[in-house]
Amino acid sequence: GLTNTELRYRQRYVDLIVNPEVKRNFVIRSRFIKFVRDFLDNRGYMEVETPVLNTISGGATARPFVTHHNTLDIDMYMRIATELPLKRLIVGGMDRVYEIGRIFRNEGMDPKHNPEFTSVELYQAYADFNDMMDLFEDLLSSAAKSILGTYEVEWQGEKIDLTPGWPRLPMHEAVKQYTGIDFMAITSDEEAVAAAKSIGVELPETADKTWGNALYECFDQKVEEKLIQPTFITMHPVDVSPLAKRSPSDPRLTERFELFICHSEMGNAFSELNDPIDQRQRFMKQVELRDKGDDEAGMMDDDFITALEYGMPPTGGLGIGIDRCVMLLTNSDTIREVILFPTMKPEGVKKEEKAAAPAADAAPIDFSKVEIEPLFADMVDFETFSKSDFRAVKVKECEAVKKSKKLLKFVLDDGTGTDRVILSGIHDTYEPEELVGKTLIAITNLPPRKMMGIDSCGMIISAIHHEEGVEKLHCLMVDDRIPAGAKLY
Repeated sequence: GLTNTELRYRQRYVDLIVNPEVKRNFVIRSRFIKFVRDFLDNRGYMEVETPVLNTISGGATARPFVTHHNTLDIDMYMRIATELPLKRLIVGGMDRVYEIGRIFRNEGMDPKHNPEFTSVELYQAYADFNDMMDLFEDLLSSAAKSILGTYEVEWQGEKIDLTPGWPRLPMHEAVKQYTGIDFMAITSDEEAVAAAKSIGVELPETADKTWGNALYECFDQKVEEKLIQPTFITMHPVDVSPLAKRSPSDPRLTERFELFICHSEMGNAFSELNDPIDQRQRFMKQVELRDKGDDEAGMMDDDFITALEYGMPPTGGLGIGIDRCVMLLTNSDTIREVILFPTMKPEGVKKEEKAAAPAADAAPIDFSKVEIEPLFADMVDFETFSKSDFRAVKVKECEAVKKSKKLLKFVLDDGTGTDRVILSGIHDTYEPEELVGKTLIAITNLPPRKMMGIDSCGMIISAIHHEEGVEKLHCLMVDDRIPAGAKLY
């Protein structure tokens, strides 16, 4: 059969011909989507369609794709969620609505993320997040039983039991259980940030240094990876939940949950915020974050505020990632195995770059515009220098680090037979997919250093200079015929 993974995804038609077993994934995908539609139809929900192109990007924390409408001469955004238009329909008296459709997010690609993916979002008037938990548990467990004939599935090397009765754990309790930090006993932002730092958790540069953000980052960096069996994590901080209703028992928290299975988020839901004054304040906070450089923060949506002023009843909403659910049901380790035509970097790009290389090399360089850092005046003795272990390393995997604009996470073959993880701040220059398979140079005997809660075991070597005040970075790449682990002298 066809075993070249990249070729399988590029030429799915060949993959289906040569590897007929691949079709099973897409049969299960089709059956799951039909099951979801029947499940909701039978409970009185009405399927609707909302715009893919919008004048405002909202409903989620994500970077949108931007396009331009020539006739109106305005920028428009491909939807990153269907939440806000669906909630407008709740305001209009359509008490149970849902939409199954494509979502577009201009973010990194890795085994769990594709720039376009399929979700189902549903909203129900006079319901709350507890009703959504009941519905989600019923839907996913029933789907497994109907499609596979069992509640027990295997995914990512773990045996998963989908039998109903999944744990419901507040985020602060999960953090206390896995890290020992009791955030409910912490009263100040400063103490919360210090507590997070004590276990190696750093807050993103653009995040406010608050109790809620510290709690969320502790969960995200220390707890999420430990959640294997189906678990609802509830009561998220208001800082990271701009559309969710505050908890009546603690205004720092919201009536929100996410379902985690095998350290993957499968869905997100909450009791919807229906107070227009509170919603405006939350939108304004998102705008502040956007002004600070957080291009994933939301925009002000005055029309949605107007809709809430007309009156939205108490509402429960739920968003489910169709692709990840299909990954679970098919035991697939990458989202590309459950999308017929996943996004791939065009092969022609590399050829064009190679074709253009001689011309680029031949072009004269204006060295008068090049600025380099001064050479160090301090000398290092040869014995100290020779202890630095420079090695050729092969890039096995590369992905963007969540919550970081600059960091890439490399999984490297250093010739020892054990994968090495190194983080490097070169995302401004390179996309992860263009580095996979390359041979780089790294220092391998530096002590581990925590970056965004991840141990970075070494340093990728790059060459940096400035041209007219702009930093230019080139990651050092060498001939792929050099084996992993080859030592540099």
